[in-house]
Amino acid sequence: MAYKALYRTYRPLTFEEVVGQDHIVRTLKNALKENKIAHAYLFAGPRGTGKTSMAKLLAKALNCEEGVGHQCNECSNCIAINEVSHPDVIEIDAASNNGVDEVRDLIDRVKYLPIKGRYKVYIIDEVHMMTSGAFNALLRTLEEPPAHVIFILATTEPHKILPTILSRCQRYDFNKVSDVDIKRRLIYVLDKEQITYEEDAIDMITSLADGGMRDALSILDQLLAYSGRTLRAKDVLDVFALTSKEEKIKLLNYILDGDVENTLSLTRSFIEHGNDIKKLLLDLLDILKDVYTYQVTEDKTLLLTLNESEVNALSHFADEEDLLKMSEILLNASTSLRNVSNARSLLEISLLKLTSMHKKTLKTVAKADENEEKVIKEEPKIVEKTIIKKEEPVPTPMKKEEPAKEKALDEPLLLFNEEELVADTNLYPDDEKYVLNEETIINAMIKGDKELKKSIISKWDKLTPYLASPTLGKYASLLKDARPYIATKELLILEYDLDIVADKVNLKNNQKTIANLVEKITNKHFFVHALTRMQTIADVKKFRDLSQLGKLKKADEVTIDLKEIK
Repeated sequence: MAYKALYRTYRPLTFEEVVGQDHIVRTLKNALKENKIAHAYLFAGPRGTGKTSMAKLLAKALNCEEGVGHQCNECSNCIAINEVSHPDVIEIDAASNNGVDEVRDLIDRVKYLPIKGRYKVYIIDEVHMMTSGAFNALLRTLEEPPAHVIFILATTEPHKILPTILSRCQRYDFNKVSDVDIKRRLIYVLDKEQITYEEDAIDMITSLADGGMRDALSILDQLLAYSGRTLRAKDVLDVFALTSKEEKIKLLNYILDGDVENTLSLTRSFIEHGNDIKKLLLDLLDILKDVYTYQVTEDKTLLLTLNESEVNALSHFADEEDLLKMSEILLNASTSLRNVSNARSLLEISLLKLTSMHKKTLKTVAKADENEEKVIKEEPKIVEKTIIKKEEPVPTPMKKEEPAKEKALDEPLLLFNEEELVADTNLYPDDEKYVLNEETIINAMIKGDKELKKSIISKWDKLTPYLASPTLGKYASLLKDARPYIATKELLILEYDLDIVADKVNLKNNQKTIANLVEKITNKHFFVHALTRMQTIADVKKFRDLSQLGKLKKADEVTIDLKEIK
């Protein structure tokens, strides 16, 4: 028997099993009880919050043989709906059936009476994908459908639906499922599957799901394929390239100590191990929020991320005003991520701002200890001027070092032929990109050499001298923002957080220069290709699915033909 995903296995079969949408369940149950059934419903809300599941439950409650409002799951109607084989419950994906012709065909079939149940129920998913012409064709039928027809429209983007359609539907807004409800459901599933687990692992899955119950079960499914019958926090960290709470607290301690070197070193270690930059910023924000909350209230029951001993340890280093300033810097960084091409640099600069802030604080404290009375009497402006005057001589030695720095940069720049670079940029149209098919990526995962990848990662900082080059700087910047993901003797796959950056790497015009630059720092020639984090997660899932089914090739059976890359 084929494996059934957890989110399908544990799809709610009755209203009572629905997680986190009590306001909608109560309204629908009361409407069914009073026989106040609308002819059209709109279910709107974030993905994975139960819109399609609720639509099927409503269809079941309308057609159950025990009567309207019941969901016995034993009668022929309930069983057929559960098995997605009921002739009167029609699911339509508007993403692929969004034209006028498809809607007209639907309208032609609406007039026929139900074959098996009381009502014909049309569930139109992703309805916002329909064209304006299709909406207009549906409008008249949606306004006055036959008495035996119910329309249920589901969407994640209700603002894209025509107002004339919205006004003819009863609208139900689905909320993100609370962390408490997701955690409770995950524990229920793990107990039913007889799998042992660590509570920290469940908390991490809950955080990753971001209010989506389906996402939580999909993540759990992927982790169980990796870890087997025991779910550990370490497995979540490994599979999703996350950072443990202890490591994040360690990073904050370095920041609060004003330790620039260790702050940068630990941050770069996180990035090289594939950590999601936005997730890291938001996790640091959660920790600072806990510290601030505890400082203001001293109520440990309000802590969401830290325990009492952890929050006490951090509270000694920063006051309330500092914590708010730090939170503002991190929040600005997380909102700026979508607008920058170099997410790594944005993260490092933001953390350096925090470190610099505390470095100044520590200097001021040290000065106060040395001459307490003088500091108290002096105005803050005078203290700042004194500090600036002490630092004024610093630019002088830097000027002396400048010629040496230029000389160091000149050497790598001479390794490239300018004319060759210009020729490359005229070979293809500006938007023509290389694309790796799924089979090639899976083959690369099979052939991947971990030692070679480690060697490449260790040499990645050699790109730094090239950043200042007027010719090669933009290519070096693109590479610097990458995480080496898979390395074979002929292919290097890089991972990026942003689509826009990965697309630039894959432009055919950029390939030769990027490959040459990688060769200069690694002494090996590769075809270089970029994937986004979302692509690599999908590829890992495919790889594990093939492995589970025993359909994965052996390494000696696999060849990677670069000629097939188009």
